[in-house]
Amino acid sequence: MENRIAVLAIIINELDSSEAVNSVLHEYREIIIGRMGIPYRERGLSVISVVVDTDTDTISAVTGKLGKINGVSVKSAISKNK
Repeated sequence: MENRIAVLAIIINELDSSEAVNSVLHEYREIIIGRMGIPYRERGLSVISVVVDTDTDTISAVTGKLGKINGVSVKSAISKNK
C-alpha cells in the first residue's frame, strides 16, 4: 500500500482529553511530519493540525483512536496523489 500525505484536523472541546490525544499522537510519532496546536482559551478548546505521511489504513486507525476520545472531533484530508 502506498503512502499518502494527510492533514488531521483535531478539535478538543474538553481540555481534560488533551493528555489522551497527546498519547495517541505519541504512539504514531513516526508518521508525523509536523504539528501545530492553537489553544483558544476564550472558547475553552484547542485546535490541532497534524500532517502525516503514511498509508490510508494507518490514517484511518489514528483518526479512529482520536475520535473515540471523549470531547474530541477529528477529520482528515488525504492527498489524491500516491
